Amino acid sequence: MNIVNLPAVGWIRPIFAVVLIVLITGTAGRSVGQENQNPDQTQRQGDKNGSPTPPAPIQSTPAQDQKPEVKITPREAEELFHSVDEIMAFDSKQTGLPIKKQVKRRLTSRNEVEAYLTKHMKDEDVKRLQRSELVLKKFGLLPRDFDLEKLLVSLLREQIAGYYDPKTKTVNLLDWVPVEEQEPVLAHELTHALQDQDIGLDKWMKRGEKDLGEMKKDPTPSDIENDEMDDSREAVVEGQAEAVMLQYELAPVGRSILDSPDLVDTMEAQMSTGTDDSKVFKDAPIFLRESLTFPYSYGLKFEVKLLQNGGKQKAFADVLANPPHTTRQIMQPETYLAGEQIPPMPVVDFKHDFKDYEKFDIGAMGEFDVAVLIEQYTGKKTSDRMYPEWRGGYYYAARPKGNPNAPLGLVYVSRWSDAEKAAEFAAIYAQSLAKRYVKAEESEKTSSGDVAPHPSKYKIDLLQGRHVWNTNEGTIVIEQKGDMVLVSESLDPVTTGTLEKEIFKQ
Repeated sequence: MNIVNLPAVGWIRPIFAVVLIVLITGTAGRSVGQENQNPDQTQRQGDKNGSPTPPAPIQSTPAQDQKPEVKITPREAEELFHSVDEIMAFDSKQTGLPIKKQVKRRLTSRNEVEAYLTKHMKDEDVKRLQRSELVLKKFGLLPRDFDLEKLLVSLLREQIAGYYDPKTKTVNLLDWVPVEEQEPVLAHELTHALQDQDIGLDKWMKRGEKDLGEMKKDPTPSDIENDEMDDSREAVVEGQAEAVMLQYELAPVGRSILDSPDLVDTMEAQMSTGTDDSKVFKDAPIFLRESLTFPYSYGLKFEVKLLQNGGKQKAFADVLANPPHTTRQIMQPETYLAGEQIPPMPVVDFKHDFKDYEKFDIGAMGEFDVAVLIEQYTGKKTSDRMYPEWRGGYYYAARPKGNPNAPLGLVYVSRWSDAEKAAEFAAIYAQSLAKRYVKAEESEKTSSGDVAPHPSKYKIDLLQGRHVWNTNEGTIVIEQKGDMVLVSESLDPVTTGTLEKEIFKQ
């Protein structure tokens, strides 16, 4: 399991596709429309003066705070159904993806949507969610008392805007959302329909859905490298749909996403904070906010870069045929375009090294995961400077055999562009300890082998060599050598020593 790809996130994202984005695009797009009014421009909707008016944000609130819903009328529903073919033709022209068959359309009630979501949350999703939650808490990416499942359910109720179901080949329109607000949703969702007709979305996405935590055999370096495949593919799918949706909103004013970089930047900035009516999202931890918006925000920027470098053929059909497989390629599209090849990181002999432990979880710590971790503890400016220096990483979580109540043990190995960046990341990780543990006191071995108190080094710029902390959940070791950083948390000294020798080839 890759940290960014929470199982719950995995089933939420494809279902409500624009959840967060429609709210934002309506606001950003409106300012563009007001600044570029063109009465002669053909528009899909407009005010009395003929100037285009992008849709207002959907006013979604938690279920318990909602006012009585106003359902769209049968006539409005009929008009909406007719617009599906129009908008799909627009999407096909923008993407170059052909329309192979008509898409089924269905008006859906809120109860039906909630029933659909409940049905599609399988038992294995719940199991993966529970496992992911504990690992995220160990890394400090979620508070220890946080209820992840409850938060995700609340987000669904707050944010749902519409969805395309690849199993039934149906675009589902919501009977409680005004017609004019559903048009950009359709531009997004019908892009998914075109993708589905071109590559078969379900099968295409499932190629990246390997759960390393459930594998009976130890994962190989290649397995670790490909653990982000589903995240990167999802960013392609959602990035394409976002690009088309934004093109749809800009078309009435004669602009495109290629000549509107300011709008793309505005959208990305607003995605991370949410709108005034998205309280659940705004109150969520940084990790969840960034993880939920990742395929939309970074996916959109990825698509813009591909459009600039190869036009719609490169940005749509070609990337679907040859998709990226890491979040690094999404966050830094130039690495994808250049065909960058980073050698897979060697992995330890998990079965041998953890012979006294029961495996709990394992997965990649990709460039996106590192970016969020650094942002949480040192801010976005440092994160933006540091994450491009990442060159690989994985984690393994386990508990001592016969002791299921013991603190979760963790080894985390990361590789960086050079020794200096590795030492800087080690220092950033060390800073997090004081916030993650009730007690975290650094110690060092004297020449006699005794352990003596050592001054705090949480604020140093570089953390070189080997450092040890005593915490309320056991010993933590952070060791940097060359471009590699090893973190061992709550593991016994023998296991940590074995890992050090193997990783650093001592």
